[in-house]
Amino acid sequence: LKIRSSFLGSKISETEEAMPGSTSLTLSTAAAAGALWACSGAFVTPGAGNSKAPSVGLRGTAQTAAPAAQTGPLPCLAAGATAVLMVGAASRRRTVTSTSSKAFESETGVTMPLKYWDPLGMSTDGDEETFRRRRVAEIKNGRVAMWACMGYIAPEYFRWPGYCSPSKGIAFEDLPNGVAALGKMPAEGWAQIGIFIAFIELFPGRQEQDRIPGDLPGFGKLGLPVFARKCDTVGSRRGLDAELNNGRLAMIAITGMVTQNLYFGETGPAMWGAGAFEGELGVQAPVGFWDPLGLAADGDADTFRRRRGVELKHGRICMLACVGYIIPEYVRWPGYLSPEQGIKFADVPHGIAAVSKVPIEGWLQIGLFIGHYEGKFFKQEKDRAPGDFEGYGFLGIGKNFVLNFDPVEFSDPEVRKRKLAAEIANGRLAMVALSAMVFQNGTVGTTGPEMWLPSA
Repeated sequence: LKIRSSFLGSKISETEEAMPGSTSLTLSTAAAAGALWACSGAFVTPGAGNSKAPSVGLRGTAQTAAPAAQTGPLPCLAAGATAVLMVGAASRRRTVTSTSSKAFESETGVTMPLKYWDPLGMSTDGDEETFRRRRVAEIKNGRVAMWACMGYIAPEYFRWPGYCSPSKGIAFEDLPNGVAALGKMPAEGWAQIGIFIAFIELFPGRQEQDRIPGDLPGFGKLGLPVFARKCDTVGSRRGLDAELNNGRLAMIAITGMVTQNLYFGETGPAMWGAGAFEGELGVQAPVGFWDPLGLAADGDADTFRRRRGVELKHGRICMLACVGYIIPEYVRWPGYLSPEQGIKFADVPHGIAAVSKVPIEGWLQIGLFIGHYEGKFFKQEKDRAPGDFEGYGFLGIGKNFVLNFDPVEFSDPEVRKRKLAAEIANGRLAMVALSAMVFQNGTVGTTGPEMWLPSA
């Protein structure tokens, strides 16, 4: 038995060395070897188990060995079948794994940043027919979703004239928008919609085998019949990728719209998150009034004013901080930060490393300076807009113990509004940028070129 095990072990090792990385083959070889070992008893002649000499018992008594069990052909066949199945499954798994990950990487829709994205492994079998069927369904659902997204918005501003059901006196403008329309549409209307969809599916919108998915005989670019010709897969690759990506986005968007509609019970401004502060500064394209967490949903003007003041203050600090992350790489204040301890400004490292190098007296000075500004110069008064401080103007520059000149102000209301909106937008960008700078500094460990170009 030892000789046989050593022989099998050496053969498995030789196989692993000959085919590095083929773990499945090694396991299959081991399974086959185990099956052969299990079957070895099937070839022992009957009665061979009784040919052993008597053995000595624990107290010196002679014992006769029990007759060996007769191993029939059934265990051998079962073990052999198991080994064959394991070998076949391992071989198939290895083939599918090596081919399925590459089979669809060049298909339409494989774009940045996710490229070929199949987190559920639905295409790991590499079945091209199944992939084609799913791609057809994806394109069709994406096109319907794009139309549906427009259909959720357009009826708020425009309705078809005339009647949806003349016999029942139901005009198009009488139908509510969104989910509520499902219960108001008469049965005859649903029948017409069903017949229309069936006609499209069976005739102009049918998928033919000699055309790529989504290339329908009665339609062309943008799904319009006027462009009805066979698709140029090479010349239209960019457009096909864009259609797939926009369709994917539309499927997510229509899901969100329906959810919002069901939650708020309407399709008006309330569904889109609009509230009491739509006309405030900072409400600008592309996101408009953006409050994903619903912090301003209660409409509390005092709370909104306090948060707007905090937002402006943080934005201004972060704009200065972003500049302060760059300038010290080129310019440092002359002289000493702490004459007592002999620490010069040039000796203090830049970025996060400076936090532990500034002496306690320096932190006290910084704290007193900020407290003086908060309590004296930047004191928010009730009769002024958030961020508007007496003696200060554009960019927060004005009269104080450091600078002494009249602040810059704008007499034109439109120019002033545009400048204030720009300040809020730049402050928001600076808050995001500073977070990224601190993260990069902490990750890379330096504020030099490596922080901005990690591959340098």
